[in-house]
Amino acid sequence: MNIEGILLILYELMERSDFYKYSLFTIQLSIAHCTIMLNKKNILFCLLICCYALAVLWPCESFAITAKDKYFKAETCYKKLRNNPKKNKYRHNWLRCIEKFQAVYKHDPKGSWAAAGLYMSGELYGKLYKISSKESDRKEAIDIFERIVKQFPKSKYKGKAIKKIRVFSKKETKKSSKKIKVSIRKKSLPEKKKLKKDIKPSKTNKVVTIITGLRYWSNPSYTRIVIDADKDTTYNHRLLRKDPSIQKPKRLYVDLQNSRLGDGIKKTIPINDDLLSDARAGQFTADMVRVVVDIKSFKTYKIFSLKNPFRIVIDVWGTEAKKKTSELKTAEKDKKFTSSALAKQLALGVNCIVIDPGHGGRDFGASGYLKGVFEKDVVLKIAKMLAKKIREEVQCEVFLTRSRDRYLTLEERTAIANTKNADLFISIHTNAAKNRKAFGIETYFLNLATDNESILVAARENATSTKNISDLQTILSDLMQNAKINESSRLAGYVQTALCNCLKKNKYSRINNKGVKQAPFYVLLGAQMPAILIETSFISNPKECKRLINSKYQERLCEAIVNGIKKYIKETNPTAFLRNLQQKG
Repeated sequence: MNIEGILLILYELMERSDFYKYSLFTIQLSIAHCTIMLNKKNILFCLLICCYALAVLWPCESFAITAKDKYFKAETCYKKLRNNPKKNKYRHNWLRCIEKFQAVYKHDPKGSWAAAGLYMSGELYGKLYKISSKESDRKEAIDIFERIVKQFPKSKYKGKAIKKIRVFSKKETKKSSKKIKVSIRKKSLPEKKKLKKDIKPSKTNKVVTIITGLRYWSNPSYTRIVIDADKDTTYNHRLLRKDPSIQKPKRLYVDLQNSRLGDGIKKTIPINDDLLSDARAGQFTADMVRVVVDIKSFKTYKIFSLKNPFRIVIDVWGTEAKKKTSELKTAEKDKKFTSSALAKQLALGVNCIVIDPGHGGRDFGASGYLKGVFEKDVVLKIAKMLAKKIREEVQCEVFLTRSRDRYLTLEERTAIANTKNADLFISIHTNAAKNRKAFGIETYFLNLATDNESILVAARENATSTKNISDLQTILSDLMQNAKINESSRLAGYVQTALCNCLKKNKYSRINNKGVKQAPFYVLLGAQMPAILIETSFISNPKECKRLINSKYQERLCEAIVNGIKKYIKETNPTAFLRNLQQKG
């Protein structure tokens, strides 16, 4: 090939590369100059000119993508999603388009397209909220619109953002009146004279928190009450002594600042268990709601808040269940016994296990690598199989927090375990990561997180942010005073080891033992028994996703978990299985 042919090839390459016009013109001049000077002495010089032009001007192509280009790409993504009913059912498709609009803002935060990109990301979060009904989506939309108002006061999007903030605030107020409520028993608030019906909140610029409902779960020795609200607010609580002079029982109250009772909320829920009479909510002052819990008897209580959505949890414990009280009194005389030795001496077996299949209903959990595979479905199948195996091999009572595809709050799952007087609580999940190469098995127990990866896993399972996890860690030490940390850690160790050994024994390749870890999972908070959360495998990994939907792999997982439970029982109660064999004989 002669020099003219080489130069023509270079010219064609550059013409295809979408250079700016001035770049092409420069190369054309170089080629023209070289064709005129076609002699042996100038061949090398001509080639050097063209190569230099390529090296210098080729990077110009990368600058061709502007914020405007990114906006139109994002808009195309949204149009495709909007016109595809199958795709717009899935959360990850919405988040992909949202990320593209946010990339417009990030490209040039002060540019002319920044406000447009940010506004559309808020608009899509709003549309996602209509589908998901997740409070976090609504809040995300409002946060984005508020940023537009602050950062772009002269933009045409400011007015649009203000309107959207009003719309989403109104929607939540209307939604609060539709929440499921418990039966009402009218009763006036004892701490202060009943306020007049025409009471109005003080005129301030503060956004008022709406109290949307009261829920509870109960057994003779434990009660959990949850106060639901539409947004975060400050609160304080106090325990009041019994006052015979005015015929008032011992009572616990929680004051929620800058708050109002939602329309139609049931203000009294009759509990009438061994610990509590009822819980009552009232508009104590113009801008404060008070929730009062009337107490019959109790041993201790804990109060903490959870986020996304905001709610306050009140846990009340009575004295231990009355069975084996005489044995306990005898054991208490000798204070040298450790909890493990005490368990062995009293021959305390495992009589009841609660299995919690994570997520469910409108909460799909993590999306699988394979289309149409979701965490909520996989873990439900594993949980049902596990329950059957435990009944057969451990011969104890087993309860599932959900046996079908239905939504449960995280605090409700723990309450079920406590009210069933469970001896063990096992929450089943699948792991996920943005990096699809991530794989492995890990088992968690409740404690302060010791690494960033554990915080990310807890944030995902808690459906909240890593910041909220960090905030929770500051109060966790107080919440864990009654938690079975050592026992949970031991159970997690046995289960994790059994999982990895069993899968390797059955010739599954690439089993990554990620170990026993600790993190502040909402679902484990307040559990009064050894409690663990198992991340069975990564549903986001191609290989492990295929395994997770395979019935044989699910069976192997269950076999391993049962083996881990049996080892734990033998350690705490060596004669437990011997007694079962004797009974069979």
